[in-house]
Amino acid sequence: MLSTGALRAHLLAARLAGPVATSREESLRSYRLFAARDPRALLGLDPRGGWAQPDLLRLMADRCGVSADPGHVSGPDVIDPERTLAGLDAFAGRLREAALTRAPVLFGTGHPHRLLGFYATLAGALSAVGCVVLTPAQGVSVDIPTRFGVRTHRLEYVRGVALVREPGARPVGGATGAHSHSPLPVRIALGALAESGGPLPELVVGDHGWVCGAGQLGFAAIGLADTDDPAPFVGEAEGSVCAVVPLDDAVRSDYYRPLTRYVLGRAGLAG
Repeated sequence: MLSTGALRAHLLAARLAGPVATSREESLRSYRLFAARDPRALLGLDPRGGWAQPDLLRLMADRCGVSADPGHVSGPDVIDPERTLAGLDAFAGRLREAALTRAPVLFGTGHPHRLLGFYATLAGALSAVGCVVLTPAQGVSVDIPTRFGVRTHRLEYVRGVALVREPGARPVGGATGAHSHSPLPVRIALGALAESGGPLPELVVGDHGWVCGAGQLGFAAIGLADTDDPAPFVGEAEGSVCAVVPLDDAVRSDYYRPLTRYVLGRAGLAG
């Protein structure tokens, strides 16, 4: 298994943690939107607390390691690699529990270009030990609000991981899809499972709206999140999300492979 020290060094070298590509301006803008209850920043979460911008800044400093100084308004944001490692351990612990109980699991991502391989490898490992990797509502249309207006997308699964893409954008089964923060896909997937009477997921794994949307509906959810996505961390603080790993969620896809090996080892799923 990849050692903690080796992974820490990789996190910093790949800029998954430490100074990251996400800018302070982007993060502060997201905190302002979340404080204003803008759906683009809520990602399907309906927070119980007031969560003004200063509250969010303190939370993100605690959970991610960003600067707590409100006067720091520009430059790259920073993620503490120790918090990333702790998040990965908690994330792996939940996967281990699912593996031991052969729990049905649902995977979904709004970052298919970057994170599909990470999730797909985990889905394959859980399937190999007897977990049912759920793929509900395959091919169903989802009308998602975007900055260009409402656009129709299609819910698809690639190697057991849900994603959305605009019809005709890529062949069915292709490895890419649309970048999306929307909770609508996970709501549709979970609704389809409920209507069919099939097993519901005992764990939802993903990012953006997949984690927040599932957690808001009462499902155990774990995932990854960047410094400009406060919603999963608010969900974790309020108890609707089980575990969140702070990291840059938009680096090269191959940079996540060491994280995959680490998580598989910690979860007892390494082959």
